[in-house]
Amino acid sequence: MVQERYVGDVNHQGRALLGRVGKGSLVMVLFWMHLFVGTADGMIHIIPEGHVGVYYRGGALLDSVTGPGFHFHIPLVTKYAAVQVTPQTDKVMNIPCGTSGGTVIQFARVEVVNQLMPSAAHSIIKNYTVDYDKTWIYDKIHHEINQFCSQHTLQQVYIDKFDTLDETLTETLQKDIDEWAPGLRIIAIRVTKPLIPEHIQNNYEQIEAEITRLKVAEQTQKLVEKKAETERKRAIIEAEKEEMVAAIHLNRTLAQKMNEQDIARIQNDMQMAKVRVESDAELYRATKEAEANKLRLTPELLTLEMVRALANNTKIYFGESIPKMISDNQLLGLYTPP
Repeated sequence: MVQERYVGDVNHQGRALLGRVGKGSLVMVLFWMHLFVGTADGMIHIIPEGHVGVYYRGGALLDSVTGPGFHFHIPLVTKYAAVQVTPQTDKVMNIPCGTSGGTVIQFARVEVVNQLMPSAAHSIIKNYTVDYDKTWIYDKIHHEINQFCSQHTLQQVYIDKFDTLDETLTETLQKDIDEWAPGLRIIAIRVTKPLIPEHIQNNYEQIEAEITRLKVAEQTQKLVEKKAETERKRAIIEAEKEEMVAAIHLNRTLAQKMNEQDIARIQNDMQMAKVRVESDAELYRATKEAEANKLRLTPELLTLEMVRALANNTKIYFGESIPKMISDNQLLGLYTPP
């Protein structure tokens, strides 16, 4: 019984020892597997689309620049950063500045749309780190806004030159960037209306209201003048229309009269031609008759006709005193009986 108990204790202790050894090996295997997986996971990194990857080793920027996709690096030795190279908008908030007259105003927000060119990413990050936009966007906008305010009055900043402030900032930033950080492009700048003291704001609102009323009055006056001009032009057009109609009627009447005159002239010409023809015919007839008479009325015939006429006209007188008969012996003598 004792021996059996000994043998049983030995077997039990052996199984316990083997169990302890097996569990330790399993833990070691799991540890090394976890370490390998963690290391492999740390070695692989992703650069997103629209970014480039830059790498540091021992704090020094390496020359290599990678594009989007999977890449490898040595954990704990090499660090990487993904830098955006697509257009992005940086918002610079709450920029206080003082005008040349001493009024303190504040620009609530200035939006700067910019883009880092991939070819210039390494040099700009080498000179200004991955936070290059802090130097050339945020700090630079603060500086340029304060420069602008200090050189202009409140009226110029708030009203007169505000519409050109966007272009002014864009040109100024791009000029300095082209000199010191070429490859960073300023696409556009949007500046919100600055916040000014309330009492000055009220004054501007009153001025704006007066300007609005003045513009309304000017527009009303222009409208009245436009209506009067329209009426005048309408009257001119009506008068010109009536004049044109009268001219048309006059021309029509003149044309009608001229036509009538032409018709009368033609009729007169026709009548004159007719009379001329009749006269020519009468002349011709008389001429021919005269020629015929000349041939027909010989002296003998004329004497005969005269005698006949005298015979037909002979008168007989009765009374105590009978007048003598007077006769033309010469005429009678012209006639010689055959």
